[in-house]
Amino acid sequence: MNRADYLQYFAFLAVLTLIVRPLGAYLARVFTHDRTFLDPIAIPIERLILRLMGPAAERSMKWQEYFFGFVALAFVGALTVFALLMLQQFLPFYGVVGPRFLSTPMTVDLAANTAVSFATTTTWQAYAGETTMSYFSQIAALGVQNFLAGAAGLAVGIAFIRGIATDGGGMLGNFWRDVVRAVLWVLLPLSIPMALLLVWQGVPMNFNPYTAVTTLQGGSQVIAQGPVAAFEAIKNLGTNGGGFFNANGAHPYENPTALTNLIEMFAIVALPAALCRTFGLMTGRLRHGWLLYITMTLLFSAGLVGVHRAESIGNPALESAAAPRGFAGGEEAWTGNAEGKEVRFGTGGMALAVAVTSNGATGSAVAQDDSLSPLGGGIALFNMLMGELVFGGLGTGLISMVLAALLTAFIAGLMTGRGPVYLGNTIGVPEMKLIAIHVLIAPVVILPLTALALMTEAGRAGLTTNLGPHGLTSIAFAYVSSFANNGHNFAGLNADSRFYNYTTLLAMLAGRFLLTLPALALAGAFAGQRRRATTPGSLPVDSPIFAIVLIAMILIVTGLSFLPLLCLGPAVEHLMLWK
Repeated sequence: MNRADYLQYFAFLAVLTLIVRPLGAYLARVFTHDRTFLDPIAIPIERLILRLMGPAAERSMKWQEYFFGFVALAFVGALTVFALLMLQQFLPFYGVVGPRFLSTPMTVDLAANTAVSFATTTTWQAYAGETTMSYFSQIAALGVQNFLAGAAGLAVGIAFIRGIATDGGGMLGNFWRDVVRAVLWVLLPLSIPMALLLVWQGVPMNFNPYTAVTTLQGGSQVIAQGPVAAFEAIKNLGTNGGGFFNANGAHPYENPTALTNLIEMFAIVALPAALCRTFGLMTGRLRHGWLLYITMTLLFSAGLVGVHRAESIGNPALESAAAPRGFAGGEEAWTGNAEGKEVRFGTGGMALAVAVTSNGATGSAVAQDDSLSPLGGGIALFNMLMGELVFGGLGTGLISMVLAALLTAFIAGLMTGRGPVYLGNTIGVPEMKLIAIHVLIAPVVILPLTALALMTEAGRAGLTTNLGPHGLTSIAFAYVSSFANNGHNFAGLNADSRFYNYTTLLAMLAGRFLLTLPALALAGAFAGQRRRATTPGSLPVDSPIFAIVLIAMILIVTGLSFLPLLCLGPAVEHLMLWK
């Protein structure tokens, strides 16, 4: 690892840490209805929207009603996207783009998969955006869902915090009002300046027809473009991840410079990281909020260094084939496993993007995931298997980390003879059952789906380039990514088939709703309790020892759930590669 990469990583985390405090405080003010600088503009719009929604947008909700609103919004959003995709040839801008350029048929199973994908912030793409979607579909269907699904996730995260912070009553706030505030006060105000920054850096923002050109070699080429900047901003800020183009963040129109790469990486993690500060402010436990952020940062740094190391040591298969080991540019600019990487970002930019996108529930890849070394791809897979609690999705990442902290507090309390209490909330038998259900959902969903794909001809037919351990990793990666609502994929797996469109759809639904159900039920249970005062006999949850135990708990639970899968996939492939 050279000095420039060290500096890039340090600067990224330093700037992120600096913005966590003000951004987290701003989020707390928005959702506790304190005054903000956007109130004069946003409050009149909020009042109009809430008036149109009626009384349901005013009253406070118990967890069951809050969860129903969360499901209802996703259901209506998915149906709307499905209808728009199936009818896109009759809607505006279809003639501008194609149809001769829109070569991927919009089948029922692909439209259903895409609709659920964007309604759950997964944005898993079994298609190439520039050859499948019209401009209207990209913006009115997918772009709108990026706002609404991201806002819904943030709302659920805030409701979960309220459940832990509330001293009796059992109420979690109003889902519809939280979604409106998430859009008007958070996502929209951040998306507009970010989109302008991207336009400044060369990201297209137009509704022009695709351009057909003749290359210098005399061949023909079609240059796709469109309203990319607006789509790209909310894609990252809402922790969605679906790309306007097939190459996603590796496409020069989505991510043209090293500066845009850093901007987009910040956009993915800024809000999820800031929620740690929001959590500390709303619960009155600032030190514990910072402990959660530090825990996330340590796990993130370990994965980042691991990916960098894995991609820097080279590929013996390429070396034995006398392939060039790196790209030269004066002093050698890239050494190691350069295949499938964007040379304009280098090893440092690529490793940072892999770590951010696999941890941050936003599969906006800037390198070909299928070309990562076995260990590099294995670390990305492990990041998602942890539940994406390192920053993670907007709202959902914090929930996963707090649930891990709850499990740690319960077990550590039993080991030290202290009562199972977390921030004044008692972890009793009902609460522990909900935590256990949340932990078990991932292996119960991911492992059977992976086994089904391996056992059936329809599943194995998707392996177009690699069998063996890499094929196993490709299939597992698809279901893990779908379940984690991330959207990462190995391109060696042809996922545009009825089998994968429907099975990954099931994984997306499970990852979005089966995980949210026990989380909100737990928040409701805590909200109904009277908070206990902290005493000398309480387990300290803001100490370095608790952070160490929390990290160990995360690694142990992930390992116990998925170690055979990791061994048979990335680990075996690594041993085979290096003999």
